[in-house]
Amino acid sequence: MFIKLAIGLVIGSAAVGTLAQTITDIQAKTGDSAYAQDGRGVILRNPYGLCWRTGYWTGANAVAGCDGQLIPPVAKITAPEVPALPPIASTPAPVVTTPAPIRCNFTVTLVNDQTFVFNKAVLGNAAKRRIDAEVLNKLATCTRIESVMITGHTDSIGTQQYNQKLSEKRAGTVAAYLKSKGIASNIQAFGAGESQPIMDCGDRVGRKQLVECLAPNRRVVIEVKGTSN
Repeated sequence: MFIKLAIGLVIGSAAVGTLAQTITDIQAKTGDSAYAQDGRGVILRNPYGLCWRTGYWTGANAVAGCDGQLIPPVAKITAPEVPALPPIASTPAPVVTTPAPIRCNFTVTLVNDQTFVFNKAVLGNAAKRRIDAEVLNKLATCTRIESVMITGHTDSIGTQQYNQKLSEKRAGTVAAYLKSKGIASNIQAFGAGESQPIMDCGDRVGRKQLVECLAPNRRVVIEVKGTSN
């Protein structure tokens, strides 16, 4: 009996010695670690490899190699990579185009003595019919009248001052007739006198022939500007 006990103690001592030789030093994290440590800062361990704890040790002070992994590792969660979306092509705003207004511009020239008798500024019936047909009918197609410019002209017989006043009277007569027909806005009347002739008869003809030759210069020009939409 004694011999068996002695043999067991010898075998146990040998095992402890072998364990002690395989134990590696575990360095304390800090000098005030919750584990007992030697002067080297190495945690003291018992013959079975267990670390000596102080009375204020908690699980938060656990050191790998002494107590195992007491706290399960927290898995690092990595957000899945979101594939980049292709750029969204911007849709240009539709271009709204406003149609250009349709113009109703026109010019009517009342010429010769059928419009005005020589040396007079009175509209005859023939002249009124021409204005009705060539001016008023065209004005009816305009939805907006921007301007009506009337310019009177004379021939070169007589003084320049007299002819200037006569041209102004003829332009005023046509303007008054248009107003009497309801064209009351944007009418302007001017006199150009003998300054813009379209016929040159020279000085070698008699007066009667000269009056007849210069008839185209005795005229009234009506210029209309407007739109029809």
